[in-house]
Amino acid sequence: MTKHTLYAHTSLATIFLVLILNNLLSISILKISFEGILSIPIWQEYSGLTDYVNAVAMMYNLHEKIAEGSSGELVCMLEHAPVYTGGTSATKKDLINTGEIPTHLTSRGGQWTYHGPGQRVYWPLLDLSSRQKDVRKYVYDLESWIIETLNCFSIQGQRRDGLPGVWVRRIDINKPERIDKIAALGVRISKWITMHGVAININPDLSAFDGIVPCGVNDGGVTSFADLGQMVSMAELDMAAKKCFKNVF
Repeated sequence: MTKHTLYAHTSLATIFLVLILNNLLSISILKISFEGILSIPIWQEYSGLTDYVNAVAMMYNLHEKIAEGSSGELVCMLEHAPVYTGGTSATKKDLINTGEIPTHLTSRGGQWTYHGPGQRVYWPLLDLSSRQKDVRKYVYDLESWIIETLNCFSIQGQRRDGLPGVWVRRIDINKPERIDKIAALGVRISKWITMHGVAININPDLSAFDGIVPCGVNDGGVTSFADLGQMVSMAELDMAAKKCFKNVF
């Protein structure tokens, strides 16, 4: 074999090896990118006022599809017709004067709360088995998401020990000792897939909360964007929520 023939064979082998490595690298990058795309939830908005019972049935149907692998993760965006919902810790003594507003017991954690027009409800249906199987962390992350979203509108939200949700000190009315809830939180996790979620008050009828002891808490009121002097649309909140969701989840 001549030197030229040997050089040619060596060159071809080198080129072939480079092509193999490039292909393997491309496949690896594609796999990483593909998994990244799959992990991004689809945001699904339900227009108009949704009946709570029908919405819960829809949520369970979506949960089963995710569990069986026929659907990816979702975040449902809803606005409910007026309703009081009670979680697994709800007691009748916290129902004060519900009037004509219907009440429903539900499977989420927590106690009584009110849903109605002017309140944005987010129900993330996430597969924690492909994220992190940690319920406390998930709740903490939900609160972090809300706090970051509120911060987009110069509202300083905070946690309270042992009381899930997000609260605001009423510095705006010169009462820093007063702390009101702006976002309620209640979740259920089955097969490591999350259900229910958070409710953020944009401009609901706050007097409706007088019919219950909200979340069983007596030493705090309820507030909203409008109550804090912030006129924000549902679309504006959704835009900020989507942006901040990516930062947390």
